[in-house]
Parts: sequence; structure tokens; C-alpha cells
Amino acid sequence: METRSELLRYEETARRVRKSVLDMIHKTRSPHIGPSFSVVEILVALYFRHLNTSSGNDRDRFILSKGHACPALYAVLHEKGFISREELDGFAVNGGTLEQHPVRDPGRAIEASTGSLGHGLSIAAGMALAARVDRGEYRVYVLLSDGELNEGSVWEAVMFAGHHRLHNLIALVDYNRMQALGRTRDIIGLEPLGEKWEAFGWHVQEVDGHDFGALFDALDSLSGRKPNVLIMHTVKGKGVSFMENDVLWHYRSPDDNEYERALKELLT
Repeated sequence: METRSELLRYEETARRVRKSVLDMIHKTRSPHIGPSFSVVEILVALYFRHLNTSSGNDRDRFILSKGHACPALYAVLHEKGFISREELDGFAVNGGTLEQHPVRDPGRAIEASTGSLGHGLSIAAGMALAARVDRGEYRVYVLLSDGELNEGSVWEAVMFAGHHRLHNLIALVDYNRMQALGRTRDIIGLEPLGEKWEAFGWHVQEVDGHDFGALFDALDSLSGRKPNVLIMHTVKGKGVSFMENDVLWHYRSPDDNEYERALKELLT
């Protein structure tokens, strides 16, 4: 159990990550600030407390299936020392170093090229099965969006992992209830979401995706017999009041005035 001071350090890291995301997106007039903000806490929880990020084949694998949220991943990898400040400044610019969707680069802890939604869980399931065949000790984590669950290929992978009881596979669903063009419930409803995963043989936990204590408890309670899914209840645009729960910020980047307003909120 973390102390309050330890939790505050994680919260401060999350604040720095959001500021980096804001800076990257404003500078390059890029989209996807809303979905990037909603996954910050889970990425910080994974990389700063839970994942084995050592080099070599024994490292845990993480796949950002919702590749459009890569600004948050890049910012976290910068905080961890995998990506330099110069490389971070090369995001989404001609001749730069980082694309607007992840491109596989294990040296930067990017395990798979993603962005075309619906593929990440299948890749992760294959990696998890390979670990079993090779008697590897590592786990494979994959972060999906709730809108991504509209894809049939996701549910094929859910069935595959349940059938093979891939207990070293952990799916993380960013359940912010919004997707590119509207609210998830109005496009393809997902409920009862937990029961669906459970029916396919997964160990299911539902958690506040912005509460570090709750995230740590869930990650410490993974099943050793079934594949695991954490359904994380989150807020699109979390951290900046005028961006929260507003589908506009899936694609829009902040103008100069909005940048200053957002920066003020993140720094106070």
C-alpha cells in the first residue's frame, strides 16, 4: 500500500505527462489530446510501478492498441528515459523522430506498430502464447479504447485468449464512453461489458482509471489462471475542465488561448 506522499509523486508525474502532451499537440496542431489525456494514469502506473522494463527477452511487453493516444505514451517513455527531449521534440514534424501513431522500435520500448484499431489484442495474444511456448516469464499488456471494441477482430482475440487460458495476457480497456464521432452508447453499446469478457473466460476487474491507489490494487490482483482485463472507467480529456467529456477534443488541437487556459489548469 502506497503512502499519501508516494501517491502524490505519481500524481505529479501524471501532471508533467499531461503538460508534455499539451505541448506536443499544440506545437504541431495534432489531434487526439482527449484520448491521450484519458490514459495518462494507467501508463504512469504501469511504467513507474508495475512493468518489468529491463532490456532483454525477460522484459514485459506493452502494446498501445489505441495508437492515436501515442503522445501520452511518448511522454511517459520520456519520463522513464527511453525517449530523449530532442526525440520528443521530433514528434509529428517533417524529418522528425516520432510518428503520430507508434512505429515498432524496441530500443524505445515500442513493441508494435499500431493505430489501425482492432489489431493490438491479437498481437498481444500471439506474444503471450509465444511466451508460454518459449517458457518465458514475461507478461504482455495491451491498452485498447472502448470504441475499438466495435471491431470483430477484438472479440476473436478475446475468445482465443480465453480458450488458451493466457494468464500472462492483460488487456486494459480505456472506457471513457466516447469515440471519434460521439458517445459509445449511441454508436455501438457495450454493456454489459464486464459480463461479456467474463463469459469468454477472462478475469475481470473494473476500476477508476484515474485513481492510482485503485489501479495499483487491481494490478496487484491479477489472476494467475486466466487472461486478465481491467475495465478502466475514465474521462476523455481528463485534467483540463473544458476538454473533459467533449468529443470535440478527439480531433481538435487547442489554439493559443486554449493552450494557455489548459496550461494554467495543469500547473495549479
